[in-house]
Amino acid sequence: MNGSNTITNNNQPLDSGHKQTRQRYFIAFILFITLLVAFIDRINVSVLIVDPQFLNAMGISGKPLQQGLLMTFFLIAYGISNAVLGPVGDYIGPRKAMCLSLAMWGISMVLGGLATAFGVLLLTRVVLGLGEGLHWPMQSKFVKNWFPPQERAKANSIWILGLFIGPAIGTPFFTWLLSRTPWKTSFYLLAVVSLIPLLLVWFFTTDHPGQSKKVNKEELDWIETGLKAEEAEENKQGNVTIKTSIKSFIKDYHFWLVTIYYTCQCCIWWGTMTWLPSYLKTARGFSWASMGAWSSSPYILGAILLIISGRISDKVGRRAPFPLLAMVIVAICIFGAAYAESNIIAAILLTIAIGSLAIASTAIWSLLQQIVPGKAVGAGAGITNGVANGGSALAPSIMGYFIALSGSYVTGLLFLVIMAVIGGICVGILTLQKY
Repeated sequence: MNGSNTITNNNQPLDSGHKQTRQRYFIAFILFITLLVAFIDRINVSVLIVDPQFLNAMGISGKPLQQGLLMTFFLIAYGISNAVLGPVGDYIGPRKAMCLSLAMWGISMVLGGLATAFGVLLLTRVVLGLGEGLHWPMQSKFVKNWFPPQERAKANSIWILGLFIGPAIGTPFFTWLLSRTPWKTSFYLLAVVSLIPLLLVWFFTTDHPGQSKKVNKEELDWIETGLKAEEAEENKQGNVTIKTSIKSFIKDYHFWLVTIYYTCQCCIWWGTMTWLPSYLKTARGFSWASMGAWSSSPYILGAILLIISGRISDKVGRRAPFPLLAMVIVAICIFGAAYAESNIIAAILLTIAIGSLAIASTAIWSLLQQIVPGKAVGAGAGITNGVANGGSALAPSIMGYFIALSGSYVTGLLFLVIMAVIGGICVGILTLQKY
């Protein structure tokens, strides 16, 4: 199709004259499953670097910097892929682009299980990063195509929920699995699991609601009314191409404030995702079982806050105050955890800090969708996510360097506090401007 938001439905309408179908929310559910699997894939190495058998097999036992490189190499490839491959979905459609990315995930997991050297494993992390970097912008592209503007924060909250449910499930599961099976088993299992979202996307999604036989006239009218109103606003600027749209937001400093903010958030996210299990086990002395439970608790809290904040954001109609609140909470709680004498208090504060990132998650993507023209939303999401994840790629290794240099996790945590302050300043400016 040509990418128009006004595709007509040539199929017979289902239940015409009755309540609208809700196929758009099934699409959001598929996006949720896809992201959930993506983050289960990513959390695997965070638990593996606590496993002595894995560390000895890869020759990185007692080497925090090299352990951090496992996430850094993934993030560098992920960031490049987002920025370079993001526009692919604007041309071939999000369905085909997402299926291509999912196939790459499965391949990387098989190769990870076959790896016998640290360098080979780093290469598999690059393959995973390239595949998942193509995937993320397509999530936003699907929401842009399938949801009217007034429902997007709610839709974003559904699929972004996978970002928190994935680690919440993955951390205790891999902790249990590694205590009973060889570390290679986790990679092969993930290769099989990756088939689930691939089949769902291929057989149950379309690029636009007008292409779906499961959308009735009422739902299609509801979606297209919102999209046409949005398109009319964009068309006031004239008949612009994707290339022109990209140039327009590239020159908009609001876009870069969002991107810098998201870079800081990603530093906090990837830094804590990489080192939280190790911090709890090594620095705070928690048992394997307790480490698994506390490592998953931030993501359980995040899932709850995500649902609540998404609904409130749609009702309030403003986005920027939510990431500002998140950064304030993150800075205070991580600073408190770094110097807490009680292990339990430190774990609770980190749970609140990481979980609070969910307050920003739906709002920041709704804000991006507000700033970037519809014809270039795939490219915009790709650039933002690419710059953010590419820019934050060194965060796990920087934390590993600080840990190795000082012999303490405190300096690594303070690095995350600084990121929270910088991010808060960016969204503070947007909040003052009534975004």
